[in-house]
Amino acid sequence: MKWTDASAKHRAGIAYALTLATPAMLNDTACPYDAREIRTALRRWGFNTKERENCPARTRDILAWVERNSLSVPALAVPASARALLNAATSRLDGRRVAASSNRRHRVILSNAMAYGVELKLLDKNPLTDLKWKTSKTSFQVDRRSVVNPGQARALLDAIGKRKPSGPLLMPFFAALYFAGLRPEEAVNLREKDMTLPDTPDTWGESYLTTATPDAGRERTDSGEQRDERSLKHRPEGESRTVPCAPELVAILRAHLKEHGAGPGGRVFYGAHGGVPATSTVQRVWGKARKDALSKEEYASPLAKRPYDLRHACLSTWLNAGVSPKQVAEWAGNSVEVLHRTYEKCLVGHDEITMRRISEVLDAGAWERIGKSQPESPDDSRTQPDTAGHRELIQNMKKPRSPTGDLGFRRVRPEVLETPTF
Repeated sequence: MKWTDASAKHRAGIAYALTLATPAMLNDTACPYDAREIRTALRRWGFNTKERENCPARTRDILAWVERNSLSVPALAVPASARALLNAATSRLDGRRVAASSNRRHRVILSNAMAYGVELKLLDKNPLTDLKWKTSKTSFQVDRRSVVNPGQARALLDAIGKRKPSGPLLMPFFAALYFAGLRPEEAVNLREKDMTLPDTPDTWGESYLTTATPDAGRERTDSGEQRDERSLKHRPEGESRTVPCAPELVAILRAHLKEHGAGPGGRVFYGAHGGVPATSTVQRVWGKARKDALSKEEYASPLAKRPYDLRHACLSTWLNAGVSPKQVAEWAGNSVEVLHRTYEKCLVGHDEITMRRISEVLDAGAWERIGKSQPESPDDSRTQPDTAGHRELIQNMKKPRSPTGDLGFRRVRPEVLETPTF
């Protein structure tokens, strides 16, 4: 039911959640197959609308056994069965809970499946809605320790460029993540015709983004390709966005295109064999560059653990440079709300400013200097309340209500009502 409208990565996510949940639906019959073999059959074939009919003979036997020994959907009307299903879908093989974000996502997937069961008249209502379920809180904020500074970023890019044979071709790809804040699936689909790269020094360029190609696996894409070409993340079909290219990135890209040229289909970034950069290659090159460019302490830390952390560093740099959140969100393809929620901890300098202000308030010497600068005799007009004015106000409040509806208050001077200043 979900397959047609779901992206390839979402299809994979649904299959993973249902694979974890399925063992809770099996009866007590002894299983003749290995648990890992069953999970593979379910994830790659059973929960794959495209490939299910093409599975190997042994896999077909495994799926048939699972079908014969599974409880029927109406059994989930029993709360204990529904809870067992939810527990299985949100637990790892070692019994621990999956990450908080996966926990929430898997619960939504199961809830959608139960709602479909109601639609098919297999259930009277969604059994998960009545279950009390507590999920751990999810942190959406970027870890400040993972964000590189400009010196570290340039050292990493230099280390990548020295890695043969893929390094020189991939260095501009990583530079686009750092200087333009592109997502990896956006960068790999960037075409030469979608870029404006001025040939004058110290001039900004532009990238015009229209689509993204996340790595989802051939077995789940409609095209049969490793990457699934989709609209930009969280954007409707056909919507695009323009991203500025810093002069340093413009120089890197111009040098790259001059030396290597564009790849097949006009792609700016490609691998040593001319195809789209493989995710495994990107991760391998990045891991080696971290080891070459960072100290032992930095390498062991979360600093730039993933290539995606370069995007985090870029957006943090824009915000710290004083660019308005609305503009940064527009360039990054995020909402302002998500931007604040994700990068609040990465805004450096705010803590120092606040602590300096507190120190100024707590500075006893400053208060002594302020006290000495005041006149010895108090200024009654500033330090004492106008008691006569207050007595006059009280007397007016005691006057009877006038026939016209007037409360009988006499207009009082504003300074009479002013709160005394001490």
